[in-house]
Amino acid sequence: MDVKGAVEAALFSSADNITVADIVERTGLQEADVRYAIKDLRKEYDERNSAIVIAKIGNEYRMMLRPEYSQYTGKFARAEMTGGMMRTLSTIAYNQPVLQSELFKTRGGRTYDDVKALMDMGLISGRRLGQTLELTTTKKFSEYFGIGSTRVSDIRKWIEAQAKNMDKEDKPPESEDSR
Repeated sequence: MDVKGAVEAALFSSADNITVADIVERTGLQEADVRYAIKDLRKEYDERNSAIVIAKIGNEYRMMLRPEYSQYTGKFARAEMTGGMMRTLSTIAYNQPVLQSELFKTRGGRTYDDVKALMDMGLISGRRLGQTLELTTTKKFSEYFGIGSTRVSDIRKWIEAQAKNMDKEDKPPESEDSR
């Protein structure tokens, strides 16, 4: 068996971050071989300037798209979330911490279903505050979107940059007649 190929397959197929121990346990490979394969794969992806990167998050690894290529995924990937869920998530992310009761006032009745689904996906968390929940994004949110930070200010900057990119895509190209 090709160790590097097996490790690459494990990283590719894992829906969550994965540790060296997870790969060793599930493949039966030697820990040293797994560590070397991960190091070698990371180097290969970096050297060829691939759109894919093997990110190290704490003691876990994840194969993911480099953030600068995320603008292209929406054109090909099937969304895991509805547009409404994405709007709810972006509202939480941009305004966090936000009270679920306040979110209900702006997003309406769908808020409760969206919040439950987003919590089930691990993208947001909520802590009880009186009769409502105070909602914030999780580390998984930042990892999922390739933001690279969990700081609220960095998340806001990322959302604003995404909005600017969307505005550019929505504008028709300037014709020579309009210049």
